Parts: sequence; C-alpha cells; structure tokens
Amino acid sequence: MCLAIPAQVIELRAGEQALAEVGGVRKEISLALLEGVAVGDYVIVHVGYALARVDPAEAQATLRLVAEMAGLGGGSGEAYR
Repeated sequence: MCLAIPAQVIELRAGEQALAEVGGVRKEISLALLEGVAVGDYVIVHVGYALARVDPAEAQATLRLVAEMAGLGGGSGEAYR
C-alpha cells in the first residue's frame, strides 16, 4: 500500500525541486505538479512528488494520526522513514 503524507517545505531548489521535512526527516521532492509553493508550506507528498498544498493544522493532525496508526505516538514523523 502506498501512502501520501504531509511534509513541510523548508528549502526551494533549482529545477522544480525542494527540500521537505517530516519529524526531522528531510527528503528532496519534486514540485513539478504544483505552482507557487513557498518555504513553510505543507504539501502532500507521494513517491517524491508534491501533489497538493494542505493547511498546517490539517497536516499536523494527519501526521499524528499516521504515527498513532503505526504505533509510534506523538506525530513524530517516524512513519515517513
């Protein structure tokens, strides 16, 4: 099963790329499918592509739920690894 997960954009890079972070885990992602993404935005990431922007409160709630489902608790982002 594949899972799309919210991540916060922490750096914009050349070539429609960005650095995103979830719970301390940083990953390079593609912004090719979205326009106007800014540092600080939360995006839904699936297989390395940002698919949509998401409200920060909704992103945090989703991360907590994913962590809870994985038995990790606290929304730490461990499920993203």
